[in-house]
Amino acid sequence: MPAFKELVFSGVQPTGNLHLGNYLGAIKRFVAMQAQFECLYCVVDLHAITVWQDPAELTRQIREVTAAFLAAGIDPARSVVFNQSQVPQHAELAWIFNCVARLGWLNRMTQFKEKAGKDRENASIGLYDYPVLMAADILAYRATHVPVGEDQKQHLELTRDIAQKFNNDFAGAIAEQGHGEAFFPITEPLIGGPAARVMSLRDGTKKMSKSDPSDYSRINLTDDSDGIATKVRKAKTDAEPLPSEIAGLEKRPEADNLVGIFAALNDVSREDVLREYGGAQFSAFKGALVDLAVAKLGPIGAEMKRLVADPGHIDAVLADGAARAEAIAAPNIAAVKDIVGFVRRR
Repeated sequence: MPAFKELVFSGVQPTGNLHLGNYLGAIKRFVAMQAQFECLYCVVDLHAITVWQDPAELTRQIREVTAAFLAAGIDPARSVVFNQSQVPQHAELAWIFNCVARLGWLNRMTQFKEKAGKDRENASIGLYDYPVLMAADILAYRATHVPVGEDQKQHLELTRDIAQKFNNDFAGAIAEQGHGEAFFPITEPLIGGPAARVMSLRDGTKKMSKSDPSDYSRINLTDDSDGIATKVRKAKTDAEPLPSEIAGLEKRPEADNLVGIFAALNDVSREDVLREYGGAQFSAFKGALVDLAVAKLGPIGAEMKRLVADPGHIDAVLADGAARAEAIAAPNIAAVKDIVGFVRRR
C-alpha cells in the first residue's frame, strides 16, 4: 500500500440534544487531534435524513452541532468544519461505491437491524445504505484515520472493504492514470480513550442517549451549572463505597460509569481516580465530580448559547469549511471518474 498523507475525517449527526456522551466520545477527542493531524469535521446532515427530520429543526440542529464544535475548542482556521450537504462529492462518490459494495456486506450491518427494528420493510433505503455513504464521506478525502466508537467499527470495516475492492477492481486504470498501486487508503481507526462509551446516569448498562425519556439520564451540553450539579447528584449509584482497584468496578456499572466520566473529564486514567477516591462514599465523590463537570462543561454550554444566537457567523464558518473541503474532494472524485471510465466535462 503506498503512503498517503495523514488526514482525519469524522462526522456528527445533527439530531439535537448533544450530551456528555457526544462530548467525551467524540468532540473532546476532535479538539485534541487538531494538534497531531490535518482534520475535517463534518456535520453529517445527509445521514440525518435517513429518518424523518422536521426541516426547521434540522436547520437549527446543524447550527447547534457546529456551535458545539466551536465552543469545545475546534478551531475552524486549523480544521475544516462544514456540513455534508454543501459538498456534492459525498453523494457522487456514494453512488459509485453503491456499485462497488456488495449486497451481502450491507446485509451483515447490525446497526441497520437495530435501528429499523421489526418493521424493516418500512425503513428508508437511505437507512439501509447509510454505511456506503459513510465510506464515501471518508474516502472522498482519502482520509487515513477515523476516530470511531464501538457502534461504528463495523461501518469502518465496510469502508476498508470498499476501498480494497475499488483498488483491486480498477488496479489497471489506477496505475495507468499515474496513481500507483492503490487510489484509496485502507483507513485506520483511532480508538477512544477512557470514556469513549458514556452510559446513562439512570442505568449504567445503557448508553447515554438523547432519546431516553428521562432528561436525568444525560447531561446536555447546554445544561447550566445548576442542571449539571443536580443530574450528577441524582445519578444512580449503589450502596458500597468506591473500590480502590479497577477489578472492584466489575458488576457495578453505575460506579464504573461515573469513574470513567471523571477520568475522561480530568484527562486521567480510571486507576488514577480510584487511587484518589477509593474507599470514599459516593456523596463525596459526586461532589468532586460536580465541581469538575461544572468547570469543564459550563463554559462550553455558555459559548454554545452565544454562538447559536448568531446564525450568520455559524453559516459563514460552514460555507468557508465547505469550500475548503470541496477543494480537497473535487480533484479526488474527478480522478475516480477517470479511473472508472466516465467522460468528464473538461
